[in-house]
This record gives sequence, structure tokens and C-alpha cells, in this order.
Amino acid sequence: MPIDCKAAWFSLPTWAAALLIGASVAAVAAPPADPAPPSFKAALLHDPDSPVVGNPDGDVTVVAFTDYNCPYCRKSDGDLAALIASDSKVRVVYKDWPILAKSSVTAAKIAIASQWQGKYAAVHQALMRMTARPATDQDISRAVVASGVDVTQLNRDLDTRDNEIVALLKRNIAEADALKLQGTPVYVIGPFLEASALDAAGFKQLVADARKEAAAPQTR
Repeated sequence: MPIDCKAAWFSLPTWAAALLIGASVAAVAAPPADPAPPSFKAALLHDPDSPVVGNPDGDVTVVAFTDYNCPYCRKSDGDLAALIASDSKVRVVYKDWPILAKSSVTAAKIAIASQWQGKYAAVHQALMRMTARPATDQDISRAVVASGVDVTQLNRDLDTRDNEIVALLKRNIAEADALKLQGTPVYVIGPFLEASALDAAGFKQLVADARKEAAAPQTR
């Protein structure tokens, strides 16, 4: 029986609409052209509202910029989930970056709202298993049902926390712009930035490289 997923019918925010018609992200979010490394790194890795999956105290952090309508994001997501399951020292920070379609924003808002009931990972994975491009409202609703999330609470959090959700999406956009990202997916793994889909071997190799880099003697 289909659910009434209220989020599927929200009005597209002005900032997201601007993205869809090709406006400059900088004109929307206006991040610093050259952000101070310490504060930018803290925002990228430790935004208190960004969903975190895996070991919160992991020795390597993977920052994933993704869009639920991106076929390459969908392709890599299972391998990233496998990495989390197999490596107990990996911490993954998800940066929902909805740039491809109106339904990308719908799905991103739903995913973020689900974290207030501890269901981000389940909802994220269900949304990443969608196959239509772009996903429809019905596709998103089916994914939400499949995730096992409490839809009543989800709708309530979408309503009451909308300002927080939109503010987080704006921060994600500002960070992507500061990094000069051009599209999804992008994975920041330790000091490395990979702007392409990764398979299981690719994730493992970059995590290993990040650990090696962290262990290397630092020279002035």
C-alpha cells in the first residue's frame, strides 16, 4: 500500500532551482574563494549535522559528495557500504549534494531527515538502489517504504526541521564549490580527492594510501 510521503511534494527552494537552470553555485552560497584550511577542514569533516556512518572515531574519513540520481554514485554506493562493513576503522561523512534534478533535492531532504531516527544509512541505501533517471516521487516513496523508516516521524521531521535541512544542503553546496567540484560522485579520502566512481578495490587502495600518508614523517 503506497504511503503518503509528504516530502515528495515540497516546493523546490530557490537555491536548488538556481542550480537546475545552471546558475553559479557561488552566486547562491558565496563561500570564501580561498577558505582558511583549519576552519574549512573542520566544516568538511565535522559538521555536526552531516550524517556519519561507520566508526565515528575512525582513523580514516571518507567524505562522499553524492546525488541520488547519479548513476555513478549508485554504482559505487554498494562498494562503499562494503568498505564500511569490512573496515572497522573507517568513518564516512555523507554530503548530500543534489544537483541533477528536482527529485535529487526531494531525496536528499528525506535522507537527511531520516537521521533523526537513526535511519540515514538504511534510507540512503534504499534511495541509492533506485534505477529510474530521474527518480519519480513514486520511486522515492517506494524506497522510503523499503528502508523501514517510520514515515510518520519522517514527515514530522521534514516539517519541523526544514530550516536545518536546507541550511545543511546549502553548506554542502558551499563546500563543493570551495573544492571546485564539477559533478558527482566525489570522494575525499584523507588527503586525496577522487572525482569519479570507485569500486571496492579503489576504495580499499585509497584508504590504505591515506593511512600510509598519515603515518609518514611530516616534513616542514
